[in-house]
Amino acid sequence: MPELPEVETVRRGLAPAMEGARLQRLELRRADLRFPLPRDFAARVAGRRIQALSRRAKYLLVDFEDDLTLIAHLGMSGSFRIEADEGANLPGVFHHERSKDEKHDHVIFHLERPEGAVRIVYNDPRRFGFMDLMARSELDTYPAFRELGPEPVGNMLSADYLATRFAGRAQPLKSALLDQKVIAGLGNIYVCEALWRSHLSPTRKVATLVTKTGKPKPQLTLLASSIREVIADAIEAGGSSLRDHIQADGTLGYFQHFFRAYDREGRECLTDGCGGTVERIVQSGRSTFYCRACQK
Repeated sequence: MPELPEVETVRRGLAPAMEGARLQRLELRRADLRFPLPRDFAARVAGRRIQALSRRAKYLLVDFEDDLTLIAHLGMSGSFRIEADEGANLPGVFHHERSKDEKHDHVIFHLERPEGAVRIVYNDPRRFGFMDLMARSELDTYPAFRELGPEPVGNMLSADYLATRFAGRAQPLKSALLDQKVIAGLGNIYVCEALWRSHLSPTRKVATLVTKTGKPKPQLTLLASSIREVIADAIEAGGSSLRDHIQADGTLGYFQHFFRAYDREGRECLTDGCGGTVERIVQSGRSTFYCRACQK
């Protein structure tokens, strides 16, 4: 599944083409993706101007005028591409080839812009993505958003906040960080990277990072800053571009070249002076990569 930096990369890639444009019509080539498409989907959005693109956790939000928001999730293989009248070839080089078969082009946004027509094509071979409509003013009540924790960017994610969620709990650290009710949008790749940066074991019990009085220990302060930093670095680099995910303009994100733990099983730990080796373990069915020598 895409993680937060990948979705943010897609948002930034689509924004110049979509924000301020009017949706002339929505072309639906099937009635469902992972779930049925919204009732009267095309009619409800046709003619509306797109005011802004935003993101909540791993969800892309397209805000139309008159308090209507499209909620989109990429699933495992969903992607958007931008096509203009002068041609459909995308700039950049695909690292992982994308489907160009029209049978996988399921939703097409036909946009009107002052400089000409633009098409935004949603392609999804596996159809694990989905789209839904919701009033913007009611987004906090949307089932997927109701219990989401704070975003792993900005000041809301702090050591003090994590201390309140970790105190008295015996849950392994990695499992706690993957809980979307604790932190929204944080996934397997970047949890591994943040734990490596903060020298913390993924199997450590979360309560050991909190004092008896409920205050964060120094290690938890380092973890909170490491999470914010690794997400910011990944967004700046354009996401990890693992497997199916690619930027909206077709170019390759390159954060994967900076992985220090994820997918480095059997290789030397890159912590200065460590001398350990990155190993892989399985936690709740997910691969975890860490260095036993320096992550405690």
